[in-house]
Amino acid sequence: MKLRTILPFALLLAATSVSAQGVKVGLRVGANVNKIDGKSFTDEFRFGYHLGGAAEIMFSEKWGIQPEVLFNQSNPRTGYSFDTLYESVNPGSLKDVKLNYLSIPLLLNYRPVKFITFQAGPQFSVLMSKDRSLLKDGQEAFKNGDLSLLGGVQVSIFNFRVYGRYGIGLANINDIDNRDKWKSQTIQVGAGFNF
Repeated sequence: MKLRTILPFALLLAATSVSAQGVKVGLRVGANVNKIDGKSFTDEFRFGYHLGGAAEIMFSEKWGIQPEVLFNQSNPRTGYSFDTLYESVNPGSLKDVKLNYLSIPLLLNYRPVKFITFQAGPQFSVLMSKDRSLLKDGQEAFKNGDLSLLGGVQVSIFNFRVYGRYGIGLANINDIDNRDKWKSQTIQVGAGFNF
């Protein structure tokens, strides 16, 4: 519901700056392979997806920034030790969790050659929806935001973009207590088209 309001506004805002020199806007879509580090979760990467918009703003031939607005889905699975730390709904069983984030990466772009761009920067994420059945009585398990550091490479072929990124969470997203620190890890692979 929030995505339908925010995404068109962000794309409209980006489209108004298209007339500026060195600015391109486009769409992005791809797969997330993510997990949550912490003894409460299984040590396995699980699939999700991302989609949204991006603006490439080049200050020179080699340097620029790339702000994006993405809908990111994460699907971690709790481990058996979750029940020893917290009282869950289904003791002794693994539980799939679905987390939906609105993420805003702000990437610094370095383009050594015309078709390859190295990227790095922070990603700020707001938790839009979460599984409330993880704890008894619908208690909140996850914090409402996450901060990650991204790094990767993007290949440009005319207006098409293919990219791969690795993101590591810098913030503890456990909102229950401090007995276990939960930090996100994400590998993103995607494609895009610039207008």
